[in-house]
Amino acid sequence: MKLWAKILLGILVIVVAAMVAIPFFVDANTFRPTLETRLSAGLGRTVKLGNLRLSLLSGSLVANNLSIAGDPAFSTTPFLVAREVRIGVDMKPLIFDRQLHVRSFEIEAPQIHLVEGANGQWNFSSLSRNAASLTSDSKSKEALFRSVVDFIGVQEGRAVVETLPANGPPLVYDHVHLTVQNFALAQRFPFELGATLPGGGAVLVKGNVGPMNAQDAAKTPADVDIAMQHLDPVAAGFLDPNAGISVVANITAHATSDGNSVHSSGTLHMQGLQLRKTGAPSPQPIDLTYDITHQMVDNTGQVQQAAIGLGTGTIQLSGNYRLAGEDPWVDLKVAAAAVPIDELQSLMTAAGVKLPNGSQLKGGTLTLGLDITGVATDLVITGPVEVENARLVGFDLGSKIAGIASLGGVKTGSTTTIQTMKFNLQASNAGIQVKNIDGSILGMGRSTGSGTVSPTGALSFRLVAHVTNARGAGKVGAGLMTKMNQFGKSNSEKEAAKGVPMLVTGTAKDPVITADVSGLMHRNASTVVGKMKHLFSKKSTTPSNPK
Repeated sequence: MKLWAKILLGILVIVVAAMVAIPFFVDANTFRPTLETRLSAGLGRTVKLGNLRLSLLSGSLVANNLSIAGDPAFSTTPFLVAREVRIGVDMKPLIFDRQLHVRSFEIEAPQIHLVEGANGQWNFSSLSRNAASLTSDSKSKEALFRSVVDFIGVQEGRAVVETLPANGPPLVYDHVHLTVQNFALAQRFPFELGATLPGGGAVLVKGNVGPMNAQDAAKTPADVDIAMQHLDPVAAGFLDPNAGISVVANITAHATSDGNSVHSSGTLHMQGLQLRKTGAPSPQPIDLTYDITHQMVDNTGQVQQAAIGLGTGTIQLSGNYRLAGEDPWVDLKVAAAAVPIDELQSLMTAAGVKLPNGSQLKGGTLTLGLDITGVATDLVITGPVEVENARLVGFDLGSKIAGIASLGGVKTGSTTTIQTMKFNLQASNAGIQVKNIDGSILGMGRSTGSGTVSPTGALSFRLVAHVTNARGAGKVGAGLMTKMNQFGKSNSEKEAAKGVPMLVTGTAKDPVITADVSGLMHRNASTVVGKMKHLFSKKSTTPSNPK
């Protein structure tokens, strides 16, 4: 037993001595020209490696620097630079046959420069065009990589993403990590990609990619699951801060790509959503589910379906968008059918809906069908809106009416009840136009008209109040103003003018409502004068009674 122990110990010493001695007899730097030449040929870019050393414990060649040139059509900045790269190789062919068979590739702390051109091409698109030359029969002396590479990894990378022409500052993603298992050009392979986002968010993408598109690596088919945490699209550079749109979202999604288009469906959980400059962050989270198809060539897409869940109600969205150019462009349709208003409070805050005197809109339902078109910084919103059986709690409309307080006995109390309110809306950066108003308020009656809201919030509305509750002197006054409002009108126009003309000024937060007496007198002065002249002329021609 002692003899066998000595023999085994001797063999172990010889093996250890051989392993220690190999690096002294194998100069790793002799493989550097081969690696640089074959990598450069396979990637179509100049590849430079720093000093190489052989690590037997990890079975790899370790270079203290790596540089891959950029595509000159995009930039002179290197596509990738790294402080260290570990190239796992088959040791037996390396030592005995002086052949390189790469089985893994690990890059430490790379700086990656990504550029998207105006035509949708990326500066990494051409990397796959000659990649087939890197792999072939693993027994071939010309093969650098195995036909299937066990592992490709990137740790603690930093990616800088920009566009041509430049559209704002580049986007920067830190702590980039990538793992690829069983990589092969001609088949699908699993991968995992993660990074931190500008603004403190994080993204993780898992799935399968391949086979590689030989002409454009960006068009390689994929099937992935995506998870984003704390995505701030303004901080990430996806949205112009001047657009007035902001949100912090968590996203879970599934996406498939055939290389030309990407189909994606998922859910956005949005915190602090703000849709307009005049709005405020939503106090409650809002969830949106979506189903879209995106065309990679022209950076456009179609929203087949999107829905904002609001308790028992839903707001549906569909349409098209374009992300190319300086500003995102959309052409969307928004529809809601009898959505409970109580469930809309958060969305109303985000959209900048201002209610008078701090009142709250409660109860009832909202129905709308809006078109949203234009660039994100100047959206135009048009379409019909209808409110049914809602209450403005904390707003006494009757007390706000000046000039005809005694006309019609309008009394709404501390809550104004909107039995129905219909109008056509057009909103843009230039302000809001409200046309074809037709509403009925409990205690006041029906009102019709139109008006505008300026970008600063100033109101300018002309309404006709069809007062039905007049009593006593109020009834006489309302009747007189109604008659005056109908002066000079054709028979077809008289019905619409059958009421008291009103002006609404001030702001949405503090409206001022008055009877348009001066305007009424000014518009009808000539008619009144004419009637007076006619009356007096008739009196002057009437013969007096004989005494």
